[in-house]
Amino acid sequence: MALEVNGKLVRVMNPVTGEGRNGSWTKQEFVVETFDQYPKKICMSVWGEKVDALRRFQIGDDVKVSINLESREYNERWYTEVRAWKIDSLAQAAQGMAPGQGYAQPAAAPGYNPSAAQSPSPSFQPASQQNDDFFKSDESDDLPF
Repeated sequence: MALEVNGKLVRVMNPVTGEGRNGSWTKQEFVVETFDQYPKKICMSVWGEKVDALRRFQIGDDVKVSINLESREYNERWYTEVRAWKIDSLAQAAQGMAPGQGYAQPAAAPGYNPSAAQSPSPSFQPASQQNDDFFKSDESDDLPF
């Protein structure tokens, strides 16, 4: 599963090294804060030579991170890791796009007509205009309230 996260680099932890059956390894975790309406902080990790790619960035840089989600079980508990496999500067990624494209523009659905979506249908009326006389008091009704 390959996903992308755009956000601001807010923290970089110290690298961790170790020895395994396949030799030595290096891992470094970092935190990206998303640009959503309600920003979320996501801790991600890079392994091996990707640690060097992370060193190109400073705290506060806007980044585009390609990630994989991975879960594994250990002693009947599940652990999930957000593993980054590519980190780009968001400014550089935006420069590579065609003019007029941006991250905030969703792709149009097949058969979508933007001019038809701009004008409401004739039967549509805002709630304030519907049944204005419904709320007017009528002295002739015989209801007690």
